[in-house]
Amino acid sequence: MFMAGPDVVLAASDAEEGHSSWMPTIAKMFNFAVLAGILVYFLRAPIAGYLRSRSETIRKDLVEAASLRASAEAQLTTIRTQLAKLPAELEALTRRGQEELAAEGVRMKEATARERDRLLERTRRDIDLQFRLARRALLEHTAELSISLARRRVEQTITSDDHRRLIDQYAAEVHA
Repeated sequence: MFMAGPDVVLAASDAEEGHSSWMPTIAKMFNFAVLAGILVYFLRAPIAGYLRSRSETIRKDLVEAASLRASAEAQLTTIRTQLAKLPAELEALTRRGQEELAAEGVRMKEATARERDRLLERTRRDIDLQFRLARRALLEHTAELSISLARRRVEQTITSDDHRRLIDQYAAEVHA
């Protein structure tokens, strides 16, 4: 028989050792494959359902985002249109305000003129009334002065003979 030398024994021992070092790795890989297979078998439906619902949610969100974007763009267009019209509206408001101020000024002038005319007429009436009252008072005063003056003259110029003659003349006129 053949005897192997120390080199051959070492080579066989290395081969055996190399073969035994692969076995744990292969076993681990096999265990991983079995675990992955079991996970795929049991989790395939829930994961597929989750992914399906997630993709539907994403599609729905994208549709809503597109709708929201279209709505926002429409609102932006409306706002831009309104902003473009704003200077004209401001100018119209300014013009209308100036017209209203002018109309109010005219109205106030007319009201002031009417009030002035009314006050002038009232003042004229008051002056006329005061004039008539003063005239009447003056006439009364003049009459009183005239009577007083006539009485003094009569008292100074008429004698008792003149007085008797006037009474006799009056009595004759009354009997006749």
